[in-house]
Amino acid sequence: MSASVRGLPLLLTCACLIAGCGGENTSSNVTAPGAEQAPKTKVLESGANLLQDKAPLAQLNAYLDGFHFYNGNMQGQMEAHHYCGHVNEDVIQCVIFDGNDEDAKIMGIEYIVTAKLFAGLPTEEKHLWHSHVHEVRSGTLVAPGIPEVAERELMTKIAGTYGKTWHTWHTDREHVLPTGSPMLMMGFTADGQANPQMIADRDGRMNISSDELRRRRADIPYPSIDPDADAWSKGVVMQLRTERLQQGTPR
Repeated sequence: MSASVRGLPLLLTCACLIAGCGGENTSSNVTAPGAEQAPKTKVLESGANLLQDKAPLAQLNAYLDGFHFYNGNMQGQMEAHHYCGHVNEDVIQCVIFDGNDEDAKIMGIEYIVTAKLFAGLPTEEKHLWHSHVHEVRSGTLVAPGIPEVAERELMTKIAGTYGKTWHTWHTDREHVLPTGSPMLMMGFTADGQANPQMIADRDGRMNISSDELRRRRADIPYPSIDPDADAWSKGVVMQLRTERLQQGTPR
């Protein structure tokens, strides 16, 4: 791993401070029911903000925007705002929101690992993960607001990784609360899968061009994809389901 890639977290942080992380704000898709926040609650939050350490949150220093779909239902597509940080050189963790404005709701999480770690996973586990080659190559995965050299380094690294993503609040379905089971998400693997209007709307808000990014990334050295990733494309679909145990059935 090059020194430039190892230094990405600091570089991205500085770039975001300078550029404001780029792009127009995207509001949440839902408004949760409940009473307006009381003055007392606001005071308590302000005090906690000043007095409490938030070290884990401070490590989420990179912003990525892309698209997901429900495993087994490619028509269920949505934009996903990722706030990510390195655990180490081979593991990245992200919190995913349905927007990048102050009213954004946490939709889920994504864990990202390098091909080296992914290769050591059992086959059944690999079926839960998706590749990132097409997301990078197509220009649809973006890191708004950072310099081109940093963006290229980041995308070169991400292209060879795999992600495991669960959404817990399905705000694309206008759910006002995080009801229902967590859903396993996947990433697109070929042109023509993602809704072009969804991409165009995102590009317009962020003043970027996925097509231009595709041209710019054409010479990135894209790795081969592990055949056990993107299992949905081979007919292997996994989602959680509820089962009622009969009385006396051992747990």
